[in-house]
Amino acid sequence: MRMDSLTGYIRFLSLTFAGLFAGFVNGVLVFELSLRNHGGSVYTQVRQIELDRLDILASVTLIPALVTTAILVALAVRGRGRAFWLTAAALVLLVAVFVTTLIVNLPINGVQVGWSVTAPPVDWADIRDRWQIAHAVRTVAAVLAFVLLVAATVVNAKQSFLHRHLLDGSQADHSAPARAYEGGRR
Repeated sequence: MRMDSLTGYIRFLSLTFAGLFAGFVNGVLVFELSLRNHGGSVYTQVRQIELDRLDILASVTLIPALVTTAILVALAVRGRGRAFWLTAAALVLLVAVFVTTLIVNLPINGVQVGWSVTAPPVDWADIRDRWQIAHAVRTVAAVLAFVLLVAATVVNAKQSFLHRHLLDGSQADHSAPARAYEGGRR
């Protein structure tokens, strides 16, 4: 397998996992915001249902996004062109998502899983707000990371096209006049 093919495959995986994660956290954000109109018992019950499996989905999308993006940065470090810097910025944002998750969201998840649905703690709304603010921050970071990865892919594709068709001398001979398109008529 050529290095370009391997890099392309890794770029595809990075985009896929980063896009899935960004979509996932965006959906959770919309869902969480809709819970703001409900009381502590409803919020607690829904959060405990969310915590049953959504952490797994977050892990199986964020961790591969981080790993594949880090590999892309490592593979492109010598070139340091625009695609490298866009990918590196995306990696920084994904690391920020991971750190925010570890420092804020996961500890709150651990507390919320033990709440009583019938008697949530008195400060449940303050805890909810801290979780939702941190989640909004990581959602924005995840979406921006995905956008940067898409931009890096576009830049990389343009650079590859230019290299293949213009810079390596394989372009067609433009000295002879081109045959006019006759639209299938003779």
